[in-house]
Amino acid sequence: MLHTVSTDRVLAFAAMSLLVIAIPGPSVLFVIGRALAHGRRTAVATAIGNVFGSYLLVVAVAVGIGPLVERSVTVYLTVKLLGAAYLVYLGVQAVRHRRRLTAAAVRRAPAGEPRGDLRTVLDGALVGATNPKGVVFFAAVLPQFVDHSAGRVPLQMLLLGLVPISIGLVTDTLWGLTASAARSWFARSDRRLSLIGGAGGVTMIGLGVTVAVTGRAD
Repeated sequence: MLHTVSTDRVLAFAAMSLLVIAIPGPSVLFVIGRALAHGRRTAVATAIGNVFGSYLLVVAVAVGIGPLVERSVTVYLTVKLLGAAYLVYLGVQAVRHRRRLTAAAVRRAPAGEPRGDLRTVLDGALVGATNPKGVVFFAAVLPQFVDHSAGRVPLQMLLLGLVPISIGLVTDTLWGLTASAARSWFARSDRRLSLIGGAGGVTMIGLGVTVAVTGRAD
């Protein structure tokens, strides 16, 4: 099936994707916030969820829903505000429970996350699927790299969509691992760990507010 998309188009789309992904957006900052609040395992699970949610956007574009979201102000704002509200909710929860993070607990169970891996992946997927940056990128940019003369347009989009998804998985994971490494230093002290857990929550709250008030003005 790979012959459906030319190598030139794949490389061009990969270059465009790298440029866009290199600018940290809601997904990256969300992974960092979760890493600071809960550690490495949660960061990796969140990164996996993010790319899964992002690929749902690719599927939506491939079946024709993406352009509707991009063109409709009402639909776009609904998606954006839902994502923003969920980010704020998760941030508030992280701040409320920051004192549950203690150095002794982290040493006993450094991968412990009371929400569970599946729930963490689903959290990441929801943020990825409602990421305004992703909605605009996949709805407006992805179709430009499709060769309509070659046919099988939905399949081309699904294959091309794997490019930014793969790049995003690598970069999001690296961001998360880097942030969780810094958290491990704070874990030597209950007070410092509580502070970093709160900082992760505040990061998510600030990100949610930013997502809500920025973006297209039309």
